[in-house]
Amino acid sequence: MLPYLVAPPNVPNPKSYPLLTGSNSIGRGLDNHIVLMHPSLSRHHAELMVHDNGQAVLKDLESLNHTYVNDQQIEQRQLQEGDLVRFGTIDMQITWNINATIPSPNPPSPPAEKSISIISRFAPENTRIELQDLLEEEAPGETGVGLKLKQQDDQTRSVDKLKILLEVSQQLSSPKELQELLEKILDLLFEIMTVDRGLILLVNPQTQKLEQKAIKFRDGIATGLQFYSTTITNFVYESGEGILTDDAARDRRFNESHSIVQQAIHAAMCVPLKPRDEVIGVLYTDNLSVRSLYSEEDLEFLAGLANQAAIAIDNARLYQKIQSEAVLRTKLERFFPQNVWKKLSEDNKLDVIDTKVTVVFADISRFTELSSRLEPRQVIAMLNEYFSVMVEGIVFKFEGTLEQYIGDALLAVWGAPYQHPNDAERGVKAAIAMQNAVSALNQRWAKRWNFNIQIHIGVNTGIVAAGNIGSEQLFQYGTIGNTTNISSRICDVAGAGEILISQNTLNELQQCEVPVQQLAPVNVKGIADPIQLYRLLWNQKQTQASGQQVMASKTPRH
Repeated sequence: MLPYLVAPPNVPNPKSYPLLTGSNSIGRGLDNHIVLMHPSLSRHHAELMVHDNGQAVLKDLESLNHTYVNDQQIEQRQLQEGDLVRFGTIDMQITWNINATIPSPNPPSPPAEKSISIISRFAPENTRIELQDLLEEEAPGETGVGLKLKQQDDQTRSVDKLKILLEVSQQLSSPKELQELLEKILDLLFEIMTVDRGLILLVNPQTQKLEQKAIKFRDGIATGLQFYSTTITNFVYESGEGILTDDAARDRRFNESHSIVQQAIHAAMCVPLKPRDEVIGVLYTDNLSVRSLYSEEDLEFLAGLANQAAIAIDNARLYQKIQSEAVLRTKLERFFPQNVWKKLSEDNKLDVIDTKVTVVFADISRFTELSSRLEPRQVIAMLNEYFSVMVEGIVFKFEGTLEQYIGDALLAVWGAPYQHPNDAERGVKAAIAMQNAVSALNQRWAKRWNFNIQIHIGVNTGIVAAGNIGSEQLFQYGTIGNTTNISSRICDVAGAGEILISQNTLNELQQCEVPVQQLAPVNVKGIADPIQLYRLLWNQKQTQASGQQVMASKTPRH
């Protein structure tokens, strides 16, 4: 028994399409077994192969709007009784018993109490066309070098030109890399019009000069580094108007252009790429045949195509800018607290400035020895958890800036890129919070890995050069100067569980919530004179109501 396709499904008297043994082609082309004249179908949309045993296998023929079986897109599928098939937007159903009532695999839901009165339904994809349906493979006649439109009356020809421009805009609407988009524009140009050479030049924002960005040659045409006339392209760029010349070599506007004469450019068109009020480039095409001339219609159509191309180029640049800003934002979110990266995103630059900062350098004590007790993946998990607490939970909470990770150490600054009147206090409070956080982490790690750590911290205050270090695309916000180096050396002096601060930091503190203990001057690497340090007694419960308490140590610390 041979199957039938019926449409529309689930109605009392559907139209039936009998299928034959062998290949049954479906599409809007007149050479198909089942012809469905609907714009959502391709000319050869699908093939339904019926075998001698009655089995039916449906295959999509790479159609524009696809083929579906029971609402699932398919490339090839064996059909069963009652399957719902959709070609583009045309719904059909297959049956081997045309006289039986065909049950629906998915019965419609009962209508809501307040139903919608639908007069007509429209799917946007129905407007899609295949350019080949409107174009000749070659331009008709010797003078029709431009549009490849089929010979039609003027009204039909005008409608088809609008259809082509609509399809061009749809094909250029998806976000693409700029170079890929430019090449797509030239591919469409060569598909729609008969041209020998095509070129897109865009304006360099810095130099305000036209620069060649994409080029295409018809097969058999000799290629060259610069075949176009800069006189023509500059004229269009500066005037903002498209031009058509039937013999550029004789055009008085281009008398001084040697390239036109040397390259025997006879027919040329050039139109501006102008998405809004500003020309962003030009689209140029020419023809080398003496017998082939462009027409006013060709120039008008090329201008329309250029308008669609200009909008697509502008959108691609905007999309690229949004992507770049997203990358920048991701970088800012990683290194700065929210209020800082928002301000930075407004300025969009990180100028180098001289500024006073408080630098906190925190390091894990005996980390190499301790980490040897864990597997490498456990070490990474531990460090990720540690840095998450230290940076996101503490540095950013106190509105500091993470400068960098250095192995198991971290370097954070207060006072750059933006200053607060109490940056030193913020940095010291952050250092205390880090020591307290280690205790909480150790409680978790003791149960998980039988593992605990201690950290030592150095804090220093002074003048640094702060700003973007690196390239414009890959940067790192950093501080350069002795202040940063000394904070690292102070950290080296600090013992496990200690916070040492410099005299400069102590001088900046308006109030200190914990006592400090003065140490004997200490020599550190890279600094000629001994420096005065203070141990912050962060783990003592003593709290001061105001002022600062300094407790001098009688015995120098070694």
